Amino acid sequence: MYQKMGIKVTPNYSPNFNLKKRLKKKIKFIIIHYTGMKTESAAIQKLQNPKEKVSSHFYIKKNGNALVLVPELYEAWHAGVSNWKKYRSLNKYSIGIEITNPGHQYGYKNYSSKQIHTLKKLLNYLMKKYQINKKCILGHSDISPNRKKDPGEKFPWHLLAKNKLSWWHGLDLKKTKKFRKIKLFSQIEKNRFFKNLNKIGYNNIKGLKRHINNKYLTIAFQRRFRQSVIDGKVDKECLLISTNLASN
Repeated sequence: MYQKMGIKVTPNYSPNFNLKKRLKKKIKFIIIHYTGMKTESAAIQKLQNPKEKVSSHFYIKKNGNALVLVPELYEAWHAGVSNWKKYRSLNKYSIGIEITNPGHQYGYKNYSSKQIHTLKKLLNYLMKKYQINKKCILGHSDISPNRKKDPGEKFPWHLLAKNKLSWWHGLDLKKTKKFRKIKLFSQIEKNRFFKNLNKIGYNNIKGLKRHINNKYLTIAFQRRFRQSVIDGKVDKECLLISTNLASN
């Protein structure tokens, strides 16, 4: 089934999925994760351990080879408590892709060219098969901003966007850089930034005080769309980028 992609994809099934098949049209998103574990073997074992109750549909190894852990039409357990726009519990509506990377806890690394090559092939295949819009290729931190950091600020969203495999803003970062760390003194501008985030797809996190909620959302936005500075502070550059995205 995956032979035409030009990459090595091996079945290595996990028991961690819902037994009821879902309709093809229900799949709206692809969620990208890093493993966040010390070793690749430990990560794969965890995703296949029924006691862990976690899995993904695909796994991309260090060498660029891929595993199929859960068939696409079954709901894998990768997103957890999550939301984006009107959708809640995104496991129901998404395909999850795990990529080997130790993550922020164990010495976060750049993704290898082999991993990104495989990911491009896989995304291209899945987006065509399920008619998934590039705006619906998300990171775990986008849909769970108070819980997750993956795939992190080293993930090449901009590179994928050049290949029409993800969403990016239309601004020149060299030009927007001069607005970096320039504070927003107007509450109107600050409110506009968070309205932009809601329009993009980020949702407020239930049960959190407003300033804590806003910081989590800002960090998630920066980790995705302004990766060079992640400080949780809304500056003029963030406003410009968010406005560009919200208008697309």
